[in-house]
Amino acid sequence: MRSTWRTLQGVNIRDIALVCLADALVGASFGAIAVAADLPLWLPVVMSLVVFAGSSQFIFVGILAVGGNPVAAVASALLANTRLVPLGFSIGSVFDNVSPWKRLLGTHLITDEAVAFSVAEEDEGRRRTAFWLCGIGLFVTWNIGVVIGTLGGGAITDTAALGLDAAFPAILLGLIMPALRDRGTRNAALVGAGIALAASMFLPSGLPVLLSLIAVVPALLSTKPAAGKESA
Repeated sequence: MRSTWRTLQGVNIRDIALVCLADALVGASFGAIAVAADLPLWLPVVMSLVVFAGSSQFIFVGILAVGGNPVAAVASALLANTRLVPLGFSIGSVFDNVSPWKRLLGTHLITDEAVAFSVAEEDEGRRRTAFWLCGIGLFVTWNIGVVIGTLGGGAITDTAALGLDAAFPAILLGLIMPALRDRGTRNAALVGAGIALAASMFLPSGLPVLLSLIAVVPALLSTKPAAGKESA
């Protein structure tokens, strides 16, 4: 119990709580938008529990709202969600020595924010605690927000008006700043950001982020010779 408390003391609980609060408001917006699109009340609630991926859920509802094909909506949402695969690899150590059921739960809780808070920690124990704390917190607050949004109707339909559209990118940028001190990582991030920005002009949401991963390849290749020299 004492070691758990020490681990919690090292985690940025305040920022995690703020992200969870903002996520609840975005969830309320999603619920309200889904109801405004004439979707049944149960659909956004069940989707949030089973899918738990805000961007994919917004894409799915957005396509249905304009009369799109449900199959196309599902395919687009799944495609956007594939960006979580490399994020999962980046925190693989979080799931070391855990039961299969706990690993399955953890993969369901993978989000941009939970991964960002996790990789920002240097200590392995705090990294694991940050992921679970943020992941569970986001899951609970997001689903509460969705329920409130579906029941409350169109009270919050535009999160941009509250500045929440800028809050999440700002938080994520702040979390990755320490990693950008490394020149190779910084160059890869800048190239990836440029690719994503250019691709966003002609590709649907979700694809530019996937395409930006191309920038990681040169960075990985450049580390191999260095690793070989060290082993020699």
